[in-house]
Amino acid sequence: MKVTREKTENSQAFLRIEMEPAEVEESLEESYHRLARKANIPGFRKGKAPRAVLERFIGRESLLEDALDNLLPQAYEKAIKEQEIEAFARPSVEIAQTDPVIFKATVPLKPTIELGDYHNIQLTPEPVELTEEDVNTVIEQLRRQHATWEPVERPANFDDLVVLDIESHIEEKPFINQQGVQYQILHDQPFPVPGFAEQLTGMKGSEEKEFKLQLPKDYPRGELAEKEVWFKIKVTEIKQQRLPELDDEFAALVNPDFKTLDLLRERISTDLRLGAEEKARREFEDWVIEAVADISQVEFPPVLVEMEVDRLLDEQVRWLQASGKGLEEYLDRINKTEEELREELRPSATKRVTHSLVLGQIAEEEKIEVGDSEISAEVENIAQSATENKDEVQKLLDSPQARSSIEQLLTTRKTIQRLVEIAGGSIDAQGK
Repeated sequence: MKVTREKTENSQAFLRIEMEPAEVEESLEESYHRLARKANIPGFRKGKAPRAVLERFIGRESLLEDALDNLLPQAYEKAIKEQEIEAFARPSVEIAQTDPVIFKATVPLKPTIELGDYHNIQLTPEPVELTEEDVNTVIEQLRRQHATWEPVERPANFDDLVVLDIESHIEEKPFINQQGVQYQILHDQPFPVPGFAEQLTGMKGSEEKEFKLQLPKDYPRGELAEKEVWFKIKVTEIKQQRLPELDDEFAALVNPDFKTLDLLRERISTDLRLGAEEKARREFEDWVIEAVADISQVEFPPVLVEMEVDRLLDEQVRWLQASGKGLEEYLDRINKTEEELREELRPSATKRVTHSLVLGQIAEEEKIEVGDSEISAEVENIAQSATENKDEVQKLLDSPQARSSIEQLLTTRKTIQRLVEIAGGSIDAQGK
C-alpha cells in the first residue's frame, strides 16, 4: 500500500491510497469464501463453488465491490496511522480507479482555536426601557381578543368581518370556490391574493362583484405565480367589531383574578418588563459571544457545518411535524428544494459551530466544571417541568448519555455566564 498526503487545507488532510495487487487479491479471496457460503449456485453446495463459477454467477464487479467494501476501511486506518493523522470525524472516501485500486480519502482534522484576549472585552448591556405605550398596545390586543362581532347595515370597511360566497378560477381551472367564508378586511392582506381585501371595501350586503387579480411572483405554488385569477364575490353579511370598555369589568373578563383595571395594567407591565429583561439578557450574551469569536482564530473541517445543518434541518422537520406538516409540503409552499433550504441554513450553522468551538476552548481555559449534584438538580428541574410521565422522564434523563448532554449544556451555560461577568466588569483580567 502506497499512501500520499497530497495536501492539507481547510482542516482536512487529502490522502491518495494505492493498493498493492496482492492486497486486493487477498481481499478478493476473502470475499469469495464469504459470498460462496451464501450463494445458491445450481450444481454446487453452498461454499463449494469454485471462484471462477461464483464470479460468473454474481459478476466480477459484485465480487470486487464486496472486496473493496472490506478492504477500504482497513486500508484507511493503516493510512492515517502511517501518516500520523488524528481524524476528528468520519472521512469522505471515493474510489478513483480499480486497476490498480486507488482511492482518495478526505480526512477531517481536529479544529484549531486561538482565542483572542477576551479578558479585556468590555461591553455594556442596553438598558431595558418600557413605556406606557407598550402597556397600552397589549391592552388593545386583549380588547380585540375579547371583542364581539355585531351585524351592521352599511357598506363594508377595513377591519370589518364579512361573510362571503367565493367563486374563482385560473385559466378555466377552479381556484377557490367556497360558500359562507368569514373574512376580515385588513390593509395589505396578502391572502388569498394581494389586493383581494381592497376589492371588498364599499360592498353592501347581498351585493355581487366580479374582478381579476394577478398572483405575485413569489406565490407559494410556483406553477401559479404571476397568473391571473378571476373572482366572483357575493357578500352575505357584514359585521363590525365591538370592543369592550376599558374598565374593571374588562379586567375581570381577561382574568377573574384581576379585580380592577389597575391590577391588570400592573401585571402586564411586570410581564413586559420580565420579558424585555430576558430578551436583553439573551441579546447581551449573544453580543459577548460574537465579540469573543471576532477576536479569535477558528479553523474547522467543513463536515462540522454539514452536521450542524443536519441538526437545524431536523429541528425544522420536528417543528413542522408538530404542526401537522411535512418537509415536502413546506418546501412546496416556499417553492424551494431541500438543497436550497440547506444552503440558507449554512451561514447560521457556520456561526453556531464557531461559537460552540470558542465556548468549548474558553471552558478549558477557565477550567469550568460541572459537578454531579448540579447535573442531578438539572435533571430534577427538567423532570418536574414535564406535564406527564415525570418518573419516566427522570429515568430517561438519568441515563449516562443524557447526563453527559446535560453536563455539556451546563458547562456552556456557566461559560457564557463567565464571559458575561468578564465583559461586564464583574471579573478583571486576572480572573478575579
